[in-house]
Amino acid sequence: MTIATAFLALLEGRPQHGYDLKRAYDEHFGGDRPLHYGQVYTTLAKLLRNGLVSVDGVDGEGGPDRKRYTITEAGVTDVRRWLDEPEKPDQYLQSALYAKVIGALLTGRSAAAVLDVQRDEHLVAMRELTRRKQNGDLADRIICDHALFHLDADLRWLEHTATLLDELAERIRR
Repeated sequence: MTIATAFLALLEGRPQHGYDLKRAYDEHFGGDRPLHYGQVYTTLAKLLRNGLVSVDGVDGEGGPDRKRYTITEAGVTDVRRWLDEPEKPDQYLQSALYAKVIGALLTGRSAAAVLDVQRDEHLVAMRELTRRKQNGDLADRIICDHALFHLDADLRWLEHTATLLDELAERIRR
């Protein structure tokens, strides 16, 4: 998902000013990485240039003029296309961790040590996510659950791979 796509989804609900879009983006999509105002207005300029949004009005009661943006039919079509297209599941068939295990075996180092270090790193990340989840709102809890489920699957893979290291080492030596 791009910032532009997120803005279009936010604008489909109602016209908004750049400041409101930034606040909504940070709340729903930003996580630990809030948008800079420069990104907001650069993105809006691009959407405007591509005909995906238009200026719905200008407000400026006692302050600087603020443009209110609305989504166009072309923008609605763009959001629909994004939502209709499924995300390609990541299959992790050639992961960096697998490469490290093979690298350790090829160089005569301990692949079990590689797995142990990774297991510790995963547990640290899981503890941080669990802490964040306990203090977060519903959206934060759902995001943390997604990450925790993936880390849990990784931990199962680490345990499974540890049971196969002798067999894998034998194949590599051939």
